[in-house]
Amino acid sequence: MKSFLKLSESVATIFAMVSQLFLAPATNVIRPCSLCLKSFGLPKYIGVVRPRLNDPCTRSFASKKWKYSLRAQGGGGRSSDTDSTVTVEINTLQQKSKEAMANVMKEARELAATRGSGGFSGTEGLKERLGVAMTVMEQGLVERETEVRLLLLSALSGEHILFIGPPGTAKSELGRRLSNLCEGQFFERLLTRFSVPEELFGPLSMRALEDDQYIRQTEGYLPQATVAFVDEIFKANSAILNTLLTVLNERLFDNGSERVPVPLLCMVGASNELPESEELDALYDRFLVRKEVRQVSGGGLVELLEIAGNNPDGLTMNGSGGIDGVVALLGERDFVFARMEARKSVKVPREVIDLLADLRTWLQEQCEPPVYLSDRRLVKAVGLMQVAAFTDGRDTVSQYDCMLLQHVFWNQPDEADRIYDWLLGRMVFDDGIEQVHYLISGIFGRACKFIKNKGKIADLLQESKKVRELLVGKMAAVLQSVDGGFPLLTDNVWLSHDDREAIVNALLPRLQKSKSVIEDTLYEVVALEVALEENVDAVLLATLMPKRWAEFIREGPKDAVEKLGTVQRSPPSRPPL
Repeated sequence: MKSFLKLSESVATIFAMVSQLFLAPATNVIRPCSLCLKSFGLPKYIGVVRPRLNDPCTRSFASKKWKYSLRAQGGGGRSSDTDSTVTVEINTLQQKSKEAMANVMKEARELAATRGSGGFSGTEGLKERLGVAMTVMEQGLVERETEVRLLLLSALSGEHILFIGPPGTAKSELGRRLSNLCEGQFFERLLTRFSVPEELFGPLSMRALEDDQYIRQTEGYLPQATVAFVDEIFKANSAILNTLLTVLNERLFDNGSERVPVPLLCMVGASNELPESEELDALYDRFLVRKEVRQVSGGGLVELLEIAGNNPDGLTMNGSGGIDGVVALLGERDFVFARMEARKSVKVPREVIDLLADLRTWLQEQCEPPVYLSDRRLVKAVGLMQVAAFTDGRDTVSQYDCMLLQHVFWNQPDEADRIYDWLLGRMVFDDGIEQVHYLISGIFGRACKFIKNKGKIADLLQESKKVRELLVGKMAAVLQSVDGGFPLLTDNVWLSHDDREAIVNALLPRLQKSKSVIEDTLYEVVALEVALEENVDAVLLATLMPKRWAEFIREGPKDAVEKLGTVQRSPPSRPPL
């Protein structure tokens, strides 16, 4: 009976305490912010406590404008005059932020109008001749725009191209048309497993053998060719392979005791299948550009048959390997000039370098199976994009030039589509926006911590200006594409019409969303700059940027939060049972 009475008294005591707390006048009751409970790991049973007027992380039941309690130093609550003053100050800050944002967007539009306009004064004629050359090479061919462009770009870059596809898809025809457009000698061979070096490099000189010299007669063979087409390239045996690798990479041929320069601009390799032996990996890697050549689609079949029916010579050029009435449009000087000037003058921005590094990491570490990418291919890919930018009349490589990498970095044909999708994802200019949010949160948190330290605030102001400049650059890139009609893409001579149209249709909705995200983030930075310049207190800063304030309270350093009046509380003592 005594135990029961003692238990009853305890229950009554607890009930009285709870009643006293919850029935207190509303103006004196304050509840801790749930964000603080989460931040400091406080137990849920911490309930209602007495007011702390200098606590910015508590909420008054009597007033939802709980942040204003910071200005009530010394009790007595806040007055209507204080409310009016704060409201006026907030409205002023918001108006200044909007005006500053309008100026920033104007700056971004001006930057977008001039971005990518830099070019070279001496490349207009070259670009025009390239356009004519592409038109000539496409005559009589259907659905070969991409192959023609890649072939010509490879030759200008001094690289080799590999066409993978079934017989009868105009692979050899493309090689012959390239030789017709440039001055020099054309060499063509079909390899088999029984091919001998003499078929490529010329027969041995019998007269030289009499003098104990091992010299080949190279006239009319690969060592003297400007453009070469080698069909079934992966049937090359070991007797051919070593010499061929030196010719492709160093442009040198060992003829007897002499190492002779080779005038080869581009070798067009063709094969019906991929290499199966590891000893062919080095040869495979020498072909920087790779393109799978497919049959003409159903949509282009009618056009193909009409051309065949109306052309008495079929789909090929004239009997001499050229197009009637067309002379050489490009000389060796044009190829050397484009390659040398591009690598000397065209800049590669950091965003493109980062994209290449990330793409290699993605291919080798996240793809299944991994795609090996040699250092040589990576470096040569940069040179290829520089030539593409230079011949397109630009002095800087753009991210759109990186779309060419879908024809450079694959080892299996199906990997080209995966690289294409990855590159499209990186074309959206809100990449890295999450890191920008971290920077903004860090600046905001330190602004709260050093709210009255003018020296620290000045440093933070400089940091916020750098973040703003970064975002203005991203916004300019988006505006140039979305509002300007994708000028760097639609005017790109190295992307076919179908490729450009597909990329625009894929990017437009993503970039519109990206524009909204960057604009919202940019406004936050501008508002933070305005607040720092005005040296506002924590109340106005929290009201101007409520999301950053909530994040700061939830995740900011404990010592920084406590300096603003938020302290960790101990749970209320429980009466003994």
